[in-house]
Amino acid sequence: MALWTVHGDGRTTDGDAIAPDERLSWPLTIGFGAQHLAAMIGATVLVPASTGLSVSTTLLFSGLGTLLFLVLTRNRVPSYLGASFAFIAPLTAARSEGVPAQLGGVLAAGLLVVVVGVAVKALGVRMLESVMPPVVTGAVVILIGLNLSHSATASFAEQPLLAAVTMGVILLCGVLGRRLFFRFSVLLGVVVGWALGFALDLVDTAALARAAWWGLPEMHSPELRPSVTLMVLPVVIVLVAENVGHVKAVAALTGRNLDGSVGDSIIANGLSTALAGVGGGTGTTTYSENIGVMGVTRVFSTAAFAVTGVAAVLLSFSPKAAVLLASIPPGVLGGATLVLFGLISLVGVRIWLDNRVDLTNPGNALVGGAALVAGVGNLTLVLGDLELGGLVWGSLLVVILHPVLRWMRAARGA
Repeated sequence: MALWTVHGDGRTTDGDAIAPDERLSWPLTIGFGAQHLAAMIGATVLVPASTGLSVSTTLLFSGLGTLLFLVLTRNRVPSYLGASFAFIAPLTAARSEGVPAQLGGVLAAGLLVVVVGVAVKALGVRMLESVMPPVVTGAVVILIGLNLSHSATASFAEQPLLAAVTMGVILLCGVLGRRLFFRFSVLLGVVVGWALGFALDLVDTAALARAAWWGLPEMHSPELRPSVTLMVLPVVIVLVAENVGHVKAVAALTGRNLDGSVGDSIIANGLSTALAGVGGGTGTTTYSENIGVMGVTRVFSTAAFAVTGVAAVLLSFSPKAAVLLASIPPGVLGGATLVLFGLISLVGVRIWLDNRVDLTNPGNALVGGAALVAGVGNLTLVLGDLELGGLVWGSLLVVILHPVLRWMRAARGA
């Protein structure tokens, strides 16, 4: 892994973007890592809590997966790999089969993602562009942001005062703040909202007092069962689409061509998910919340994500720390994610604009529009024992139908 070069004097936090292979001083970099930790923790705790898996174990493999991702992408793609929401439905449906069977599904999904990543890397960027041109990747990025908007608005409505205060601090610091206030706008908003939650007695301090300071994460071995594996396999499409969308979003934000890193990104995500399945965690994916943080702060340093990964590993050995992080009130998360998810959607729009996507083309307009409505409306259908949500259907529509219809249109001579 290449070493990070220090940006400027390491202390100046002017309006310049901090590149992936750059960093500021380590105290500031640790602060940026804490900001990414605050952004990812809510979802990474929610997924295992919803599926019956261990929060601490998921946190452990999330941190290890992030570090593995940075190594395999050679420090070029800043990202945090958190627990994927796409696993909630199939793992919840498989809960009666037991934890080993659930982990077998996670392991199988991870290995298949690795196979897809190897194919992308072997066949090259041209194959990727033919299957996922800018109209597709832009739509996937928009889907990722807007499909999650329901969770942001629901959390906002649950505690509107905390949400409004959190969002207000982020907006004021992000728009009017300078230097450190601008760079740490998300972290400041979360801290202020969290402190208000403590003051209003909206944080469960009893659970925090009961938790032990130190403890080993709970480990399990996977068990491959065809019934569970078949339920989890559709998640592969979402993970691949999210990785491609993430790389395209980072490329749009940084102004760098990262197409050559897409295969490495998918392979790394697949290995991270497989590793989690081997030990007892949920599957991982690149996190839209952290893309939002980068969009706000313009700090793309992978050093900050390395700090977050190490912190997640260390915190996984402290049940008290896991409970503390899980105590962030829903309103605080709602206020922060309302801003961050919106930024992700606009990055997708930016991909369309930068690549001059022609929305008068029926193939682009009809397929892209249908995919967006399916994703934003969270179209959910049950096929036997399998429940597939809006992100799956939206991704399927745009990733599969667009190249097929484009080929049919070209064959017709249009």
